Amino acid sequence: MNNKPNKKQHIKDITKTHSFFEDVWDVARQIPKGRVTSYGAIANYLGTKMSARMVGWAMGASVNAKPKVPAHRVINSAGLLSGKVHFGPNNEMQKLLEKEKVKVEKDKVVEFNKLFWDPAKELML
Repeated sequence: MNNKPNKKQHIKDITKTHSFFEDVWDVARQIPKGRVTSYGAIANYLGTKMSARMVGWAMGASVNAKPKVPAHRVINSAGLLSGKVHFGPNNEMQKLLEKEKVKVEKDKVVEFNKLFWDPAKELML
């Protein structure tokens, strides 16, 4: 018998017991329209540089967060839409970015370095 919790239950348990996800969501809510940041940049800003993967989990769990979290603005450090699977089958992540005038080609943000928003430089601790 497998007593290991499934991924959704694990994320639900984490969000109940820790404020890390809320901290991630608070940072993501401050990303300006038309800009992007990375999982690692958010982790670094929060003082947990090695927790980029947990930032990704937080983005995946943000679907029901109130107020809304613009998770489509958080991508990987190479500019790739690595979280696109969480937005459905019709390139919704790309469509949301393009609605904000962010050009995407082959699942990668064009001019990533120019559009990159670094919370460590933009936000006060």
